[in-house]
Amino acid sequence: MGILGKIFTWWDGATIGTMLWSSRNGEHVGTDAQGNKYYRSKGKSGQQERRWVIYDGANDASRVPSEWHGWLHHSYDELPESHLAPPKIWEADYTPNATGTAGRYLPAGALERGGKRAAATGDYEAWTPDA
Repeated sequence: MGILGKIFTWWDGATIGTMLWSSRNGEHVGTDAQGNKYYRSKGKSGQQERRWVIYDGANDASRVPSEWHGWLHHSYDELPESHLAPPKIWEADYTPNATGTAGRYLPAGALERGGKRAAATGDYEAWTPDA
């Protein structure tokens, strides 16, 4: 993305103004595996510190890993690297939110898949107040 894109767009990363404000008023505390950068406000007495993320790419909240989400929302004060459990073998890698894209989930009866549903099996009984 060119310089004009960085000046005027916010949906694909941060604008130049946001990056300048973050570097001036915030302290960079960490970066996750996807390249998102995390900041907190520089010490101001009597106020709760502000925490925010500058995305590396598209602004999509589903790109924030759970450990950083907890830190952003003040669930704990320590940085996530200080108390991360080792990854489990069954944990899947991050996949982006596919809503609105060609990779979205389409159930069997969706119009985009032909609109054909499986025939009813007859195991449904409608409720009646007399029963």
